[in-house]
Amino acid sequence: MTEFDPLASAGVAAGNLHLSREACGRYLAGIESVALLDRDGQLLILPLTRESGGGLLLKVRNARGDRVIHAQEFFRNHGYRETFAPRHVPMHWDEAAAALVLTGLERDLKLHT
Repeated sequence: MTEFDPLASAGVAAGNLHLSREACGRYLAGIESVALLDRDGQLLILPLTRESGGGLLLKVRNARGDRVIHAQEFFRNHGYRETFAPRHVPMHWDEAAAALVLTGLERDLKLHT
């Protein structure tokens, strides 16, 4: 993967979403699990509180504090390709949705039937 702005993009590789320590600190501070939604070609990462239960774990990826969400099942269930080259996609916080929004996945990662 190439260099990226840690607050404006997320890594996507092998069905995993990679978020920087900086992005998690700003947008997901204190969050341990998230829900993923596929909405109009955008992927929403919604923070879940401990009281909500469930969701996908926001796991610590390395000593630096970057995080990873293992989302293979989500990608498979929503028609994304099983394998593709690792990449970074644009990301921003959407106040109205209370979620991180990833764009650019639909273009070449969705299976066209």
